[in-house]
Amino acid sequence: MPKRLINIKVVTNVVGSLVMIAGGLMSLSIPFSIYYKSTDLYPIIISSSITLFFGFLLKYITRNSKNDEVKKREGYLIVALGWLTMTAFATLPYVISGAIPNYTDAFFETISGLTTTGASILNDIEGLPKGILFWRSMTQWIGGMGIIVLTIAILPLLGVGGMELFASEAPGPTKDKIHPRIKETAKRLWFIYFSLTAFECILLMFAGMDFYDAINHSLTTMSTGGFSTKQASIAYFNSPLIQYIIIAFMFIAGTNFTLLYFGFKFKFKKIWTNDEFKWYLGAVIGLLAITLPTIYILHNNHQGFEKAFRDTLFQIVSIITTTGYASADFTTWGTFITFIFFLLLFTGASAGSTSGGMKIVRIVLLIKNGFLEFKRRLHPSAVIPVHLNGEGVSSKIIYNLLAFVFFYLFVFVTGSIVMTFLGVDFLEAISSVATAVSNVGPGIASVGPSENFYHIPTAGKWVLSFLMLLGRLELFTIAILFTPYFWKRN
Repeated sequence: MPKRLINIKVVTNVVGSLVMIAGGLMSLSIPFSIYYKSTDLYPIIISSSITLFFGFLLKYITRNSKNDEVKKREGYLIVALGWLTMTAFATLPYVISGAIPNYTDAFFETISGLTTTGASILNDIEGLPKGILFWRSMTQWIGGMGIIVLTIAILPLLGVGGMELFASEAPGPTKDKIHPRIKETAKRLWFIYFSLTAFECILLMFAGMDFYDAINHSLTTMSTGGFSTKQASIAYFNSPLIQYIIIAFMFIAGTNFTLLYFGFKFKFKKIWTNDEFKWYLGAVIGLLAITLPTIYILHNNHQGFEKAFRDTLFQIVSIITTTGYASADFTTWGTFITFIFFLLLFTGASAGSTSGGMKIVRIVLLIKNGFLEFKRRLHPSAVIPVHLNGEGVSSKIIYNLLAFVFFYLFVFVTGSIVMTFLGVDFLEAISSVATAVSNVGPGIASVGPSENFYHIPTAGKWVLSFLMLLGRLELFTIAILFTPYFWKRN
C-alpha cells in the first residue's frame, strides 16, 4: 500500500491541541470579567467552552493516529491550519459579546493580535469590557513566541516530532541552538518570555500603572504586538518613567531570544560579539542621531530636549521592533521623518525575536554581499564568502536570502496594487500593505499612529489579514501551500 503524502490525522490531532490551548487561555479572561463586573462574562465562558469542546473533538476523533515524526509537509500544514483555526475560534469572544459584531472586523482584529501586528479597527478601546480587552492582549502574547512552540513546550504528550514545526514557526534565519532537544529549547524560550513579561508588569506597576493596565501592556510589549488598553496608546499615560520602561522592554523583545538566554546565563560576551545585535543597537543609535535634531529643532514646540529625545527614541524602537505603540504621531514631524519611519516598516529587529519585518540579519547579509560583489568583479576566480559572526555564510543561505527579499518586495507591490484596485488611496494602500506584511501596526497617511483601519473596505481587510499571516510566518510557510510541488509526490 503506497504511503500517504500527508498524514491528515496527525495534522488534525495537533491542530486540536492548539485549539484546546486557545480555549484554556481564553478562560484566563474570566477573572477580569468577574472582578470588574463587566458584561462579557458569559460570552467568554461560552466561547471558551466551544473552543475547548471543538479542540477535544478533533483530538478524540484522531486519538488512534500514529505518533509518527512530523515531516516537512505536515509541519507546514500544521502551522498554517493551526493559525487559521486558532484565529477562527479566537474571534468568538468578540462576536458573541457584541464587542465587535461584524465578523470581518472581528477576524481582522484577531489575526492582527495573533500575528502581533497591532493594526486595529476599534474606535473606542476604553469602551470594551475588561475581559474582552484582556483576551485581545492575550492573543498577542500567544502569537509572540508562537503557539506551535507553546504546544511543544507544555504538551509533550503530543508524541510527534517538533523540529519541523519549530523550523516552520521560528522567525528568521538563526544558527545558534540553546539546547539540542527542541522541547527543552521551547521550554527555555517560554520561561524567558514569561519571566520578562512578569518583570515588566512589576516595573510598570511601580511606575504608576494599575495592575490591569500593567499586565495588558506587558503582554503586548514582550510580544512586540502594540495593542493598548487606551485609544491614545502609551501617550495616554504621559509618564516618562513608563515610556522608558516600555522602550527598554521593546528593545529586549526585539533581541534574538537565544542571546537573551545567554544573558540569563551571564554570558554577555556572546551578546556583544554578535554581529546582528551590534547592527541592531547601531541602527537605533544611528537613527536617533539622524532624526533627533530635526524633531527637536523643528517639531518639538519648545517642550524641551528630554521630551524630544524620549518621543524620538520611543517611536524608533517601537517601529523597528514592529511593536507599533505610539507616544506621539510621527507623521506630524514632517516629510523627511515620515519617510524614514516608512522605510523602518520593512526592517524589523533581530531574527529569533518576536518582531516582524525582514529582520536585520537579512539586511546585514545583503549589505555585506553587495559590497563583496565589487571585490568579486575584480577577482572573478576567487571564492569570497560573506561572513557573519566570524564564520562564512554558505551560498545556499545567500540564495535563500535573495529569494526571500525578492518575494517580500513582490508581495508588497502586488498587495499595494490589489488595495488600490479596491479603491484605497495610494499612500494608504502602500502603507497598509507594508505595515501588514511586516506586522508593525500603524503606518502613515490615514492608517497612521493616530488613526486605525476601520475605514478600510471589507475586501481590503481580508487582503490585509492574509498579508499579516503571510508576513508572520515568514512568507514561504504559507506561500508553499499554493505551489503544485507541495501536493505532488517526489
